Amino acid sequence: MRPRGLDEVVGQRHLLGPGTPIRQLVERDAPMSLVLWGPPGTGKTTLATVVSQVTSRRFVEISAVTDGVKRVRAEIDLARRELGMTGRQTVLFVDEVHRFNKAQQDALLPAVENRWVSFIGATTENPFFSVISPLLSRSLLLTLEPLAEDDLREVIRRALADERGLKGETALEPAAEDHLIRLAGGDARRTLTYLEAAAMVAEPGATIDVGVLERAVDRAAVRYDREGDQHYDVISAFIKSIRGSDADAALHYLARMIEAGEDPRFIARRLIVHASEDIGMADPTALQTAVAAAQAVEFVGLPEARINLAQAVIHLAVAPKSNAVITAVDEALGDVRKGLVGPVPAHLRDAHYKGAAKVGHGAGYKYAHDHPGGVVRQQYAPDNVHGREYYRPTRHGAEARFTEVLGRIRAVLRGTSRPKDG
Repeated sequence: MRPRGLDEVVGQRHLLGPGTPIRQLVERDAPMSLVLWGPPGTGKTTLATVVSQVTSRRFVEISAVTDGVKRVRAEIDLARRELGMTGRQTVLFVDEVHRFNKAQQDALLPAVENRWVSFIGATTENPFFSVISPLLSRSLLLTLEPLAEDDLREVIRRALADERGLKGETALEPAAEDHLIRLAGGDARRTLTYLEAAAMVAEPGATIDVGVLERAVDRAAVRYDREGDQHYDVISAFIKSIRGSDADAALHYLARMIEAGEDPRFIARRLIVHASEDIGMADPTALQTAVAAAQAVEFVGLPEARINLAQAVIHLAVAPKSNAVITAVDEALGDVRKGLVGPVPAHLRDAHYKGAAKVGHGAGYKYAHDHPGGVVRQQYAPDNVHGREYYRPTRHGAEARFTEVLGRIRAVLRGTSRPKDG
């Protein structure tokens, strides 16, 4: 089912539209050097093959998993002879190029530099970390995205009808199609593999339903509608389980979402919010963990990022809990919305411009670092909210320390005690 031309390629519209680099390189039939970066099954090998076919170039595929420098140099020598004798360009496609070490990648440089080959490297790893700078700087980096649901539906329907696929001899129930798309996780190759397996399991001429698909791929269908009640019910139970410190229940809901094909970025975003909303200063490292998990989702992706998400879930579930942060900011917002936005005290106003002193701006301001403990009695809030205490720390976890510290600071600011050094 591999496309025979650029117009048959499903997805990656940002790379294949009019005027895009691949279109220009193909239409001009010019030597090229590309690095294709994207998750498995998004079309890296397909694009390389199609580029070779539509430009009538000779196509050579090398796997960085099984081939070494000797094969690379041999293919480059052959490409040079072909170019010199016939003028025909060779597309040298290196799959999993990140698996080549520095010396192996160095062997590609002369061919890329002198345009002896049109080099196309494919990688699932971040090329800024896995591809040497000289090779990357001589190549055009193109980023491929996971295929969207509509793209995968197009892949499935083509495979069902096309002579190269199931030739219209097999049908797929809508529920089974939805389940297949969830299982595929944006991977067209996996989609076709599972569809083929289901067609082999099904009776000749029978329609593939969810049961057939489950037997074929040994994966139970998870009832989960990303646009309906299940989406909201499961994420609600997930957050409430973390808030309730039940790590096991939270991991169950995490697994349900991952298995059902929920966007991992959505899960990561909810963890970031929860880290401040329900934990906050009781464990300030919870937010760091949640943000790191979100970054891992972007850098690594599923399935590996499930481990990072699970670590964050466990951390947040067992962390001490406090809603003091969200309570504080919401109370402050409530006062502002009520109109409690009095003028900034004169001694805190900007005094850096000419004439500020004439209107009393900055007069009487006390520089905190000039005083013991870095705290000095001084009014910071406007008069109509002066003395309001929005942040009320709990005695949970690390926040217990802030209860004591904040109490001492407020006493100094209001003149009811003297600051201590340190």
